Amino acid sequence: MPALGEAITRYHRLVEQNGFGDPAWCEELQERMRQKHLMDSGRVLSPILRPHFVTSRQVEMLTRTAEHFSAILDKVQTLVLASPVLQSRMQMLPAEKMLAALPSGSVHLSMACRLDALAHKASFSLIGLDACVPAGLAYTGMLADLFLELPIVKEFKRSGYKISKIGAPRQLYNAVLAAWRGFGGSGKQPRIAIVECELAAGSTATEGQLLVELLNQQGAQVSLVNPEQLEYAGGRLSAGGLAIDVVFRRILTRDILMRWELSHPLIQAYRDGAVCVVNSFRAEMGRRRALLELLSDESFVANFPAADRKVIASLVPWTRVMTLRKTKRQDRVVDLFAYVQQERESLILVPNEESSQERTYVGAEMTQSLWERAVRSALRTPYVVQERIEAQKELFPFFQYGALKVNDSEIVLQPQLVDGQLASVSALLRKSASGSMSTLAIAPVLQIE
Repeated sequence: MPALGEAITRYHRLVEQNGFGDPAWCEELQERMRQKHLMDSGRVLSPILRPHFVTSRQVEMLTRTAEHFSAILDKVQTLVLASPVLQSRMQMLPAEKMLAALPSGSVHLSMACRLDALAHKASFSLIGLDACVPAGLAYTGMLADLFLELPIVKEFKRSGYKISKIGAPRQLYNAVLAAWRGFGGSGKQPRIAIVECELAAGSTATEGQLLVELLNQQGAQVSLVNPEQLEYAGGRLSAGGLAIDVVFRRILTRDILMRWELSHPLIQAYRDGAVCVVNSFRAEMGRRRALLELLSDESFVANFPAADRKVIASLVPWTRVMTLRKTKRQDRVVDLFAYVQQERESLILVPNEESSQERTYVGAEMTQSLWERAVRSALRTPYVVQERIEAQKELFPFFQYGALKVNDSEIVLQPQLVDGQLASVSALLRKSASGSMSTLAIAPVLQIE
């Protein structure tokens, strides 16, 4: 058994033995999550009882790959902004194109970006990304800290394993300050507003509130602001009478436009260059999986450096926006609609927009008739078709509804990049059933040696 597998087996034995079979510590762990507002729709974010372990070699490979890919995204940004044709391929709205064309003050497509990747023995495969309003910036580190304090983890470490957190807590604040300086801000400490919509019904906290706490602990002047509180007058954006230097945006352009169109104070201030916005409105292109179509199009990347093409080839699966057309697949021209219908077992259908509430269709888990119906539906709603990548699976102990159980879960690694550098990593645990992906939990990722 590989060393990592032996470590996991040893941890699971601790869960069953040495007093950790008593559910009291599980209940205490979940109560601490509630106290720290690590919740989603009234449930704790992480009902699991062990972290996802990765080796130092895996961390090095993930860091190198993710940071190189971040630099590639910056190049793609430049190419897309210079080409109306590429913007159309990205399915950008007219207002999004206009906002993206405005100077952002940053060389990066996104100050904060999350990748979704599947791990293999010697590489990773990208299945999506959110470079606009990525979830997990605040709670990823909080979950890691919480698990590192657990008695069972401390007992596990006494068995000879070294376990450590990935990333540094000040990276986010340092990146915000760098964005402020790149915008032309003075040496003073900027006043930061995290802008997101009001709490959903039944919610007790948002990640925006967690970010306020995190940044305030690092000495920032930051507050949580609802978009309706913003005012713009005399060349200054403000909320409640307090001027704002930096907006940490946690609201999509589409949602602003649907409610306020282009007259919203945030958009007016951005157009006038009166406020630094992170992530900038250019980042919208980074939440569309059509971006992966560009990267998996050999004609688009033909002039990229060889090192870039190598990373793209290893990381990005074949992806195409679902339309009636001909395209290339494995060096041959195919009719996309007919090809997708025929190759059900090797393909999946995924919403083009990262935050879409539309379902994912896994061809191998559907009948042919249901798959063909899904393919026809994908032509009417923005979807992409992707090469299906087999996900790594592991057994994880869960504590739910007062009982301990073990689930075989697919693992999606979610590295968070801040200012182009790896800041933290979490794992999305999920199971696939009836052609749709079901999330089981968010797991902290800890390095083990």
